[in-house]
Amino acid sequence: FCKAAFDFTAEQMNDPGFDMLAALGFSKADIEAANTYCCGAMTLEGAPFLKPEHYAVFDCANPCGRTGKRFLSVESHIRMLAAAQPFISGAISKTINMPNAATVEDCKEAYMLSWKLGLKANALYRDGSKLSQPLQSQLIEDDEAEEGVAELMEKNPAERVPLVAERIVERVIERVVASHERRRLPQRRKGYTQKAVVGGHKVYLRTGEYEDGSLAEVFIDMHKEGSAFRSLMNNFAIAISIGLQYGVPLEEFVEAYTFTRFEPSGIVEGNDAIKMATSLLDYIFRELAISYLGRNDLAHVQPADVLPDTVGKGTAAESNLPDGSGRPEIAAVVQRVASTGYVRNRLMVLQGGQAAAGAATASRGNTALDLAVAEMDEVKVQKTVAESLATELKSSTAIDSRAEKIRMARARGYEGDNCHECGNFTLVRNGTCLKCDTCGSTTGCS
Repeated sequence: FCKAAFDFTAEQMNDPGFDMLAALGFSKADIEAANTYCCGAMTLEGAPFLKPEHYAVFDCANPCGRTGKRFLSVESHIRMLAAAQPFISGAISKTINMPNAATVEDCKEAYMLSWKLGLKANALYRDGSKLSQPLQSQLIEDDEAEEGVAELMEKNPAERVPLVAERIVERVIERVVASHERRRLPQRRKGYTQKAVVGGHKVYLRTGEYEDGSLAEVFIDMHKEGSAFRSLMNNFAIAISIGLQYGVPLEEFVEAYTFTRFEPSGIVEGNDAIKMATSLLDYIFRELAISYLGRNDLAHVQPADVLPDTVGKGTAAESNLPDGSGRPEIAAVVQRVASTGYVRNRLMVLQGGQAAAGAATASRGNTALDLAVAEMDEVKVQKTVAESLATELKSSTAIDSRAEKIRMARARGYEGDNCHECGNFTLVRNGTCLKCDTCGSTTGCS
């Protein structure tokens, strides 16, 4: 029939890529309309008698069909899981689909939202990340969709993989070619020095910064180490600094060296955000990540948790006396300054003491009422002074608690250092190393 009615040759009829409707003169729009009518659109978008406000009921994880645009958002996936998580003892095996255009920041936000909502697991999948997944028409530009699909469908599955990979690379990956020139620092540069104690070893971390505040170099100094270890740490710091100046991102160093495990390790003292470290490098790159990358997820204490409490700066309110005269109230000023180490200023009593009370008594006269008021003011002053002294004594006691523990440990025959495992000051000499009498752990080869 085709040969007789339309004069098609045998070669045309046997060609798998032969488009009969196009050869008959139908346009692409007519062919697509007929194909949609006969085979379906694979989506409900644009269906007759269906209101657009009802589309959300039928949304799927990915756009449906060749013309579909709607899909469930990442947040909707996560919130559905959060609604079911309280009724399930374990994690939920549910993939959260992300569009092909999703960025690294979108993934970070998805993980953060899952953590805030209390999910036990989060399985993200970005469309097009697997070469073995079914071919998506979204991988091909709209203007070349027809030619691209035809080209790919002519290939066998083994030949399609490189082509699909090339499409993905072209559309997703943004190549950033770093300059091979070294960006040197000015002779006078800014930075900071952080002192800490990691597992009983003092560590001084010094940084150097560019004019824009980005990290450019690091220096590592330690208290208890030999010449070989000192040289090794110095050369390691030089290697990191040269890498930073040649354009290696600090994020790469952080991912490579955090959570490494070797001695010295244990409790960290002197750092406001980091309280434990599995190694010296783990501590150093946690500190750099928190300071220069804002990676508070690597901190054990969040910045909001270490802000100073609001105590107040004292008041000077006027109190009306029976004779109509005003007098400033006596108040203790307690000020806590949030700077490096959280310095606490000494407590002071303004306009207080016996002299102030006596002057106030003389100014009011010798009436019985004035004397009673003066006695009440004197009691209030004495109470304020006592509270101030108690607060100052408590602060000084907390500061000297570590020194007192060291003195007590040495008086009992211990070395005076705290154990990096349990924190007790019960380390005794065992050969060239130390051993803890409480938990039995050692600081080295013993």
